[in-house]
This record gives sequence, structure tokens and C-alpha cells, in this order.
Amino acid sequence: MKKVASISANDDWTLDVCFANGELRRYDVSPLLQREAFRGLEDAAMFKTARNGGYFVAWDNDADLSADTLYQEGAPLPPTFHPT
Repeated sequence: MKKVASISANDDWTLDVCFANGELRRYDVSPLLQREAFRGLEDAAMFKTARNGGYFVAWDNDADLSADTLYQEGAPLPPTFHPT
């Protein structure tokens, strides 16, 4: 099971995720915005409420994504990249 060390919610509806093992991934949330559970994240202010729950990322509207999903479906980022 993967663990999230830090996240950054970007203006283009992507998340930059640094995992506890030091790996970095970018996950595109935009395809999920059509699903009811994620529809509220179309609002940029709501999307920016993303918070690190350790084994998941959650938003103030109760949407969440598991760390394993973020890792498996996220695109690797170069090791020199660090989310803010």
C-alpha cells in the first residue's frame, strides 16, 4: 500500500503527488469530473481544497482517491521535480 508524503493541486486539475518512497507522479483528475462523486471538483476553489490523508487524498466535498490509484494511474515525474 502506497503512502502520500505531499501533494500539490494544480490549476489544470492535476495533482502532483510525492509518495513516501520518494517517487513523484502526476495524476489527471479531469476525466473523473463527469462522475457524480467528483462533479463538485469542477469548481477550482473546491479542487484546491485537496488534502493529504496519508493513504488517500480527500477534498472538502467528501470526494477522495486512494494513494494506490494515484500511484498506479499517475504519470511519473522526473526526480528533480518537487511539488510545493
